[in-house]
Amino acid sequence: MNFPLYIAKRYLFSKSKNNAINIITGIASMGIIVGTLALFVVLSVFSGLRVFSLSFSNTIDPDLKANPLKGKSIFISSKQEKEIAAIDGIASYSKVVEERVLFFFDGKEQVTYLKGVDSNYSKINTVSKSIFNGKWLRYNTAEVVVGYGISQKLSMGLFDYNNAFEVYVPRKGKAVIESEAEAFNKSALIPVGIYAISEDLDSKYVFADLRLAQDLLEYKPNQLSAIEVKLKPDADEAKVIEKLNAVLQQKADIKTRAQLNATLYKMLNTENIAVYLIFTLVIIIALFNLIGALIMMVLDKKSNLKTLYNLGSEITDLKRIFLLQGSLLTIIGGIIGLILGIIIVILQQQFQLIMITESLAYPVVFSIQNVLIVMATIVALGFIASWIASSRVTKKLLD
Repeated sequence: MNFPLYIAKRYLFSKSKNNAINIITGIASMGIIVGTLALFVVLSVFSGLRVFSLSFSNTIDPDLKANPLKGKSIFISSKQEKEIAAIDGIASYSKVVEERVLFFFDGKEQVTYLKGVDSNYSKINTVSKSIFNGKWLRYNTAEVVVGYGISQKLSMGLFDYNNAFEVYVPRKGKAVIESEAEAFNKSALIPVGIYAISEDLDSKYVFADLRLAQDLLEYKPNQLSAIEVKLKPDADEAKVIEKLNAVLQQKADIKTRAQLNATLYKMLNTENIAVYLIFTLVIIIALFNLIGALIMMVLDKKSNLKTLYNLGSEITDLKRIFLLQGSLLTIIGGIIGLILGIIIVILQQQFQLIMITESLAYPVVFSIQNVLIVMATIVALGFIASWIASSRVTKKLLD
């Protein structure tokens, strides 16, 4: 059996005659356990908040979106549509037209996005399942679905036949404008549904039929603002993007969902790293107790170490004893802290012990990645702390 490991295990599981060393070792062990537990729980909470935050954008954003490289629109032929549908990895795609326009209702106005969508749009995302009131629009009609925030700002309900919900879109051209009809394309819309996703998204879109939006914007039938794509679960994202670029003749800027929400992803990643570093600092502070406990152990076992040295043990072996003792203490404490943290996370997932509101539990996500990150952090820091303490074992100390 490895001699330093054998002695390290004896020192680890046996009490010292000096009660102060036992107390400091106990405090160091508790610090490691609590620090590990706190780091894992906090990372799990932030993983939950990440999933919760992204769930809103995931509701409305596609897996891939092809925007025009130049201008506001892109032309797509029937041949290109067939080629897109034939690309391996694409489950479905939708043609959309999107533009900021002016809406009027009962003397109130709102500038927001009109988004024309085709019948495939409900296959791309789950907006149609987020209807707060009413139903999803019927295609080839003047029916529209508005956001909850828009309906509040305009004080608008559904099927209000006494007040018209109107959209005004500036007409193209530079001629002298002499009347409202010459300045705007105008249409009366029929609100049949109100969707509710998040505060920002609820004030962003009015969904309408694709053909209606094209007519208002004076687009041709094959002129679009973007193409939104849903991928198959096993699709190779990079290969699909490459094939899409080939079909669209490099005239489109194809972005993934993460790229569409680059600011949000960056913010969430920054917060996650900041919290990780803060709680890692807490663990580092807790490991000072471990360094102190090991140094006191070295001084307490000085006579034993001198005996081992006189019997022929190398200084490196004596150092390794306390390096292994500290590392074992860290690993055991880390495992106990992880087990307790996993129990807390699973209890929160199953029984919703802590609530944000009466109907919304604090989101947590159990992740093997978090387990590995926490264990790697505690083992690495524990090894460094043990190495610092074990370096106190020198020939000069034993003379």
